[in-house]
Amino acid sequence: MEYFEIFCKIYIDGFGVYWNIPFTEMVAPNNNLHRAVIEYRVRQAVYQRLGRPLPRVAEAPNPLVVNVSARHCHLTAEVVEILFGKGRTLTPFKWLYQEGQFAAQETVTLIGPRSRVISNLRILGPCRNFNQVELAYTDAIALGFEIPLRGSGNINGSTAGMLMGPAGFFEMPEGVIRAMRHVHMHPDDAAFYGVKAGGEMKLKIGGPCGLVLDRLLVRADPNFKLEVHIDTDEGNACNLQPDTPCELTT
Repeated sequence: MEYFEIFCKIYIDGFGVYWNIPFTEMVAPNNNLHRAVIEYRVRQAVYQRLGRPLPRVAEAPNPLVVNVSARHCHLTAEVVEILFGKGRTLTPFKWLYQEGQFAAQETVTLIGPRSRVISNLRILGPCRNFNQVELAYTDAIALGFEIPLRGSGNINGSTAGMLMGPAGFFEMPEGVIRAMRHVHMHPDDAAFYGVKAGGEMKLKIGGPCGLVLDRLLVRADPNFKLEVHIDTDEGNACNLQPDTPCELTT
């Protein structure tokens, strides 16, 4: 899909379909709309004008967003104070796709075995009730860690690590993991796809490096938007781009 001022050009099934449709007629003005949301609404409008049945991807109650989740950490309020000073809290730097979630301005240094480090490790807020570092396997190899594959929050018996901030150190007895690839979804999405929280799906990724990722963990909550998180190893393997076609299957 290409935008030309307030008009758009759509390609469907390999045929060029040109519509002299004001963009504002199909999508209400909102500078905060995600690209996937805009494409989803435009696709629905075009199929409706063509009088053609909607493909399954457009029948879904919500548009699918697939994002690469780079290494980061989640911290408790107490540990934030240890690392950054008494009374310090996290400062939002960039709001994420999920409502209320943000990348903080604050970063830490993760110290691994043999004093290998990753600096500027971003903290995601708001604070949680556990401390967790999420790495890709290539990150772990670079640091000298052996990390388990876990769902977020399942840190019992996982790898230990040391965090360094401008005001101090925090020794994590556990909590360094590779997070399982997962999909956040509203219960309406779960009903549409016929899955439940804790179940698994597949993510079909198109493009020149297309592949299918199995064992995608389902996380369902009324506050969630439909979004898949994969890590940098997985994103690089399929060369995920903003316009790469993706589809959820069971």
